[in-house]
Amino acid sequence: MTAADWTTIGQPQDIRLVVADMDGTLLDERSRIPDGFWPMLARLKRRGVEFVPASGRQYATLRNMFADKAAEILDGGELSYIAENGNVVALDGKVVEVHGVDLDVTSHVIDLVDDAAASGEHNVGLVVCGLKSAYVQRSDKPFLDEVGKYYAALSIVDDLHEVLDFAQEPSAYTPDGDAEIVLKLAILDLDGSERFTNEKLTHLRADYQVVVSGKLWVDIMNIETDKKQGVEALQRVLGVTPAQTAVFGDYLNDLLMLEAGDWSFAMGNAHPDLKAAARYIAPSNVEHGVLKVVDRLVA
Repeated sequence: MTAADWTTIGQPQDIRLVVADMDGTLLDERSRIPDGFWPMLARLKRRGVEFVPASGRQYATLRNMFADKAAEILDGGELSYIAENGNVVALDGKVVEVHGVDLDVTSHVIDLVDDAAASGEHNVGLVVCGLKSAYVQRSDKPFLDEVGKYYAALSIVDDLHEVLDFAQEPSAYTPDGDAEIVLKLAILDLDGSERFTNEKLTHLRADYQVVVSGKLWVDIMNIETDKKQGVEALQRVLGVTPAQTAVFGDYLNDLLMLEAGDWSFAMGNAHPDLKAAARYIAPSNVEHGVLKVVDRLVA
């Protein structure tokens, strides 16, 4: 379909849930929350609209970014989040859904990335993304600087295989358990993620999602998990329909998520595939497109 410009939306709509990707979508060109976000959040609260950041970022990172100011606006409450590209779904500070990657595949990918790095073929490192922390073994500054943008809870280990000694299979997860769960495997290639993905990861696609989530990043996840599943989980809990849901994204890991909301928006700076899938084109993140469109939708 051909997406319409957002300005063709002529009147306020019955919106109850707004879900926005972070990097390239809600955040500005310096990866900051726009100043206008907080007044918008207050307006949404008054109108009974739930705002949810949806990101490949870690749950702890998202809470660090939003929690303090959001608590002031939400009378001590918390935002809901879709974190780790849908592998963690939290509603008002409580994790309500978790998905993960089996430990045998985790071990295989650790070896695969180690071999590629050791050979010098790729400037690559792996982040094993757990529910409690993220884990890396590569510790040089360029790598950690990029990883640190997305993982507030980060542990450096000598060998990522050590994580397997205290992690448990995702199927054994319970909300009150203490064991670590591997939510996803995030590969950072500082030379660009698409070549590594095409050369090294195609054999995993039959059983796992292999999603290019940014120019430098590729995520390996449970085949049944994505941001769309996270949106649908919140819709079920909140009693919200797709017709009452607005969704914003810019990159390929947002593609399926657009299907969860009748009001789907690709940012002006979005990947062409997203623009082809969305109902509307929003202004770019640099133009604070999410804020402008939400104000039009909710009035």
